[in-house]
Amino acid sequence: MTDRRETLKIRARGASRTNIGKDSDMIVVTAVLMSLLTATTSVHQEKEFHWKHVIASGRSLEVIGINGSIDVTGGGSEAEVTAVKKGRKSDPDEVEIRVVEHSDGVTICAVYPSRGGRTNECKPGGGHSDTRNNDVQVHFTVRVPAGVRFVGHTVNGDLSAVGLDAQAKASTVNGSVTLETTDQGEASTVNGSIHAKIGKTDWSGDLDYSTVNGGITIELPQTASLSLDASTVNGSISTDFPLTIQGRFGPRKMHGTIGQGGRGLRVETVNGSVTLKRRA
Repeated sequence: MTDRRETLKIRARGASRTNIGKDSDMIVVTAVLMSLLTATTSVHQEKEFHWKHVIASGRSLEVIGINGSIDVTGGGSEAEVTAVKKGRKSDPDEVEIRVVEHSDGVTICAVYPSRGGRTNECKPGGGHSDTRNNDVQVHFTVRVPAGVRFVGHTVNGDLSAVGLDAQAKASTVNGSVTLETTDQGEASTVNGSIHAKIGKTDWSGDLDYSTVNGGITIELPQTASLSLDASTVNGSISTDFPLTIQGRFGPRKMHGTIGQGGRGLRVETVNGSVTLKRRA
């Protein structure tokens, strides 16, 4: 009897040690899962910036980004800018949204950390800016009141500016551009298409629309009068307007006048077509 009791006690002790081992394993697994969840959360950090200000009619609102899209709509009595910063490996707090007020209006930039060499900056018309392998993306949402000019620049992202009621200029490098204004406008990209609707053709000098990889479609007022220079390498050129040709022309290069001529419109792509339409 004694031997059997001792055997039972030994087994009980062994069973207890086995349960403790299982509990320890569960604790370790739980800790690992929690660390993974924490890491996942840090990968998808998100921070927001909000700004609102009255800008006088005739002044400008300029928004400059690098990595991220810019979405602009017209309306309201105050200019508004929201910037959402997201980072996978980099910290969104390292990217500053800087506001610079000047005599011509306001410039707002996404300024990335400076690491050696030149200092990143924010100033009207742009300034030196380098991401230095920082993967934070900044998506801007902008509202522009009537009468306020808009200027937007980004590098990696689409730029859409619609419902505007003043002069506008939009540019990106890797992305498409959509521009709609009751006034005049310009647009450019490298890898992407351009679709523009402009309401006035009374500008002075020349307006430029250019891309390398993408088509360009421009909708002009019914009564447009301008001098057109259009070219493509791999694509075609078409227009809804009667065009008086000047000099030599072909399916991929065209120079002529619409209406009474005058101010210049230059439209250039490499891989894509050029289309001029009458604005409804």
